[in-house]
Amino acid sequence: MPIHPLPQFEADLKEHLAAEDKAVYDALRPPKTIVVRFGRMYLVGEFPYSGSEKPGCGSKLVVRTWRGTEMGEMLTSTCPNSGCSKSVSRKEMLSYIQNSGGRDYPFFTDGRVLRIATKADMDEQARLEQSAHALRLEARSIVESLRLPMRIVEAEPILGQETLTFFYLSEDRVDLGELHRELSRRHRSLVELRQVGSRDEARLTADYEKCGQYCCCKNFLKVLKPISMKSAKVQKATLDPLKISGRCGRLMCCLRYEDETYEELRKRLPRKKSRVGTPEGDGIVIDGQILTQLVLVELDALGTDGRPKQVAISVEDLTEPVAAQAPARPAPGMPMPGQRRSGPGP
Repeated sequence: MPIHPLPQFEADLKEHLAAEDKAVYDALRPPKTIVVRFGRMYLVGEFPYSGSEKPGCGSKLVVRTWRGTEMGEMLTSTCPNSGCSKSVSRKEMLSYIQNSGGRDYPFFTDGRVLRIATKADMDEQARLEQSAHALRLEARSIVESLRLPMRIVEAEPILGQETLTFFYLSEDRVDLGELHRELSRRHRSLVELRQVGSRDEARLTADYEKCGQYCCCKNFLKVLKPISMKSAKVQKATLDPLKISGRCGRLMCCLRYEDETYEELRKRLPRKKSRVGTPEGDGIVIDGQILTQLVLVELDALGTDGRPKQVAISVEDLTEPVAAQAPARPAPGMPMPGQRRSGPGP
C-alpha cells in the first residue's frame, strides 16, 4: 500500500516541533567549561567558556591553546548547569582519563574557548588542511636534498598560523638544525619538528581497519600501550602477520580489549592431558576452544571400530573422573580382555 505524504500535516508538525525545540534551547544555559578535541593528534582539553551561545556536542569551536589559535570540536561539557543531556561531571571525566591511561593521557587545561566557529573560520580551516599536502611535499624535498635519514609523515598548520608542525619518522637520531633553519626561512610561523613512531604515523595517516571501523588510535584510543604476542596466541587461531597486525605493522591494539575476557575463559578450560569425567565416561582432554567453551575429550572406552572415541563436551558438562587412571589398553592388533584373537593360530 503506497504512503501518500500529507503536506499540511507535515508542515504543522514541523512548526510544532520547532516551537518545542526553541523552548528547550531557551531553557538551556551556556556551559562554563567545555571538553574539546583539537589537533591532528586528536588531543583533548577542558577549557573555560565565557560566551553566551550554547554549543552542542560536535560543534566546531575556535580555541586558544599553548600552540596558538586553532580549530577544535566540542566533545561534551563538564558543567552540571548547562542542561545538556550529554554533559558529564568533572569527576566522571577524570575517572575516564585515569582508566584510559592516567598521566599518559593527552589531556590539557591550559587554554580557553574563544568562540563558536563561524563560516569564515571553517573556510580558512579547510584551506589550511588542503595546503598541508603541499607543505608535506616541500618538507620532503628539503629532507631529500639534505640527505637526512628521516621521512616527513604529516604537516599541520593551525588556524592562527602561529605554529607549523611537521611530524617525521626516523629510526636514528637526526641533526635537525639545517632542516629547521630552511623551513623557518620559508614560513613565517614558528616551525616545530616532532618525531613520531609507527603507531602514531598510523594515527596521522590511516583511515579504516580490516574490521571496517576507523582505526582505534585515530578514533578514540589515546594511549597506545604495548601488545604482547601472548594475547595474539590466545585469541587468534593463526599468527599470520597480515591477520594480527594493524595499519602500523604492529600487533593490533584491539587485542587488548578482550584480553581479560579471554584469560578468564581460558582458566575455565581443563588442562590438556588431564583426566575428566563426561556423560559418556571418563577420558583425557585433547584440546579446548576458548570462546565456545568446548573441550575435546578422548574417552577411555573404544568406539565400535575399535579405535579411541573422541567427543566434544561443554565445560559445564564436565565432572570429576570416576577412575583416577585410564585402564590399560592392548597393543594395536591385540584383542581386548575376554576376546579371542581372530585369524589363523600359531
